[in-house]
Amino acid sequence: MEQEHVCMSEYDFVLVLTGVNDLSEAVTNALFEAGCDDATPSLRRGTVTLTFSRTAPSMKAAVLSAIRAVEGAGVGAMVDRVDDCCLITQSEIARKSNRSRQVVSQYISGARGPGNFPTPVCHLSDDSPLWMWCAVAYWLWANGMIRESDLREAQEVSAINAVLELRNYRRAFPELTAEIVGSVGC
Repeated sequence: MEQEHVCMSEYDFVLVLTGVNDLSEAVTNALFEAGCDDATPSLRRGTVTLTFSRTAPSMKAAVLSAIRAVEGAGVGAMVDRVDDCCLITQSEIARKSNRSRQVVSQYISGARGPGNFPTPVCHLSDDSPLWMWCAVAYWLWANGMIRESDLREAQEVSAINAVLELRNYRRAFPELTAEIVGSVGC
């Protein structure tokens, strides 16, 4: 029987936790023992975060295994989200795509590139509109400007955050969330 070869890569990401508000020795030891030995815990602005550098076959596998480890640690920690905002500015688009802000501005205006750059989704009337990274990543990938793996990571993190956000709303506002989910049909 032939074995399938799985390529492993290292993925860096930050998980934002709820349910714990300190980094006591008991909490850090429990997280370490639960499988978060590849994470650096920190307290940022009153929020506990874990910065991971995890080896896995995909970003999705890395993040999901880290979530299971955190939530299985037995200290009441829950993952609120992956600290990778899905809404990004023009400057962040430039940074994530290794392009200058001027080039990105030209993509947005249609003065450069194939056109049809995704429209902003938030703060449309402000001087600093926001775009969905997934939509921009798809456009960049479709036009040969980023690797497919970069697109896949953007999609995976976006989907994970969407599910975590829904889970958080179900806990905080169960009736309202059930009503809306029932109406929308998800």
